[in-house]
Amino acid sequence: MLIAIDHGNYDIKTPHNSFMAGLAEHSVRPPMADEVLEYGGSYWTLSGKRLSYRRDKTRDESYFILSLFAIAREMVLAGKTGAVERVHLAVGLPPEHYSILKDKFTQYFKRSESIHFIYNDKPFTILFGNVFVYPQAFAAITGIKSQLNQHLRVFLVDIGGYTTDVLLLRNGKPDLQFCRSLEMGVITMNNDIIRRVGALHDMRIEDEHISAVLSGKETILPEEVKKTIREAGQHHAKDILDKLRELQVDLRSNPAVFIGGGSILYREYLENSPMVASATFIENPKANAVGYYSMANMQMNLSGK
Repeated sequence: MLIAIDHGNYDIKTPHNSFMAGLAEHSVRPPMADEVLEYGGSYWTLSGKRLSYRRDKTRDESYFILSLFAIAREMVLAGKTGAVERVHLAVGLPPEHYSILKDKFTQYFKRSESIHFIYNDKPFTILFGNVFVYPQAFAAITGIKSQLNQHLRVFLVDIGGYTTDVLLLRNGKPDLQFCRSLEMGVITMNNDIIRRVGALHDMRIEDEHISAVLSGKETILPEEVKKTIREAGQHHAKDILDKLRELQVDLRSNPAVFIGGGSILYREYLENSPMVASATFIENPKANAVGYYSMANMQMNLSGK
């Protein structure tokens, strides 16, 4: 079974699932939890508190356990429970970190022994087969790649949880010599807005409030608080574009494809900015995971594995 996972700093995503990258460990089964994974002698639940940002996600078992949640959800959806299953993984890394961390990320999952765990009282035994690692952002444009081949240069701008990753396409092919990863993602913005709203309005808000306001959804927040959130969101989007200009990424002379949940939150500003001449938006937040699956599936079919 082939399973694709996008290991975001904000969310973990598969082609069919998404959940916050937060994890809690328990010594006994938590009585009211509706999603519990037993592994390594502990009980694990998903948490509303995100893990701290880590450039190298292999430094401990946290992202491996989050991956088991993603794998379990996909296997349940496919009706594959109870038997030993060989799982091929398709995952990704930011383009700037790809060449440095690719082998390490592969070995993080490429384990020789079977993995046993229990998910919601159902036993699972999996054995990892192939582990495919692809550059983020490039994977997300799988569905529109043919449309981009007509352009000499296209910048892919993936605004994610903690980072904004930029990759240059030359004639439709990724130029890994020109890729950048900026620590200017949605989490950075949210932390700034939460502090600002607290200082100006003496009110505690959460990430969900910010996403709702920037997405145009209804909330009971006072209008002055919503105004502060919208202004801060526009300011953050402008900061990203300003930083890209400093890195010689000129979106007035080169078309841009915006990817990631952050790009959707900033869409109105980005579309109307004089610093962006041509913008295409990949609206599916799971686009990287969908791309990983498509690329790995094609690779396996070509190799006959």
